[in-house]
Amino acid sequence: MKITEQQVRYVADLANLSLTDPEIHALAHDMDEVLIYMDKLADVDTEGVEPMAQVLFETDETATLRDDVERPDRLFTSNIATANAPQAGQGYFKVPKVIERA
Repeated sequence: MKITEQQVRYVADLANLSLTDPEIHALAHDMDEVLIYMDKLADVDTEGVEPMAQVLFETDETATLRDDVERPDRLFTSNIATANAPQAGQGYFKVPKVIERA
């Protein structure tokens, strides 16, 4: 097993999650299965397979990408963003505190 239950407990603690022993066991198994599948994918021979188009690489002129143009008529101010918020103040969303450590 590549992912141990101890590792799952560590990550759950970092994420402030309370998991039961069966949940920890199931998560360790599921995460391990994902890593096994990733190993299988790494073994696939992709020699001669053309890469797919990526936005990080240069494209030809027929690409459907558009120029990034500023649109002053569509400014999204903090007042607009928080207009429907249950509680807002000084241009920010106000939310209850959710991170508490015992």
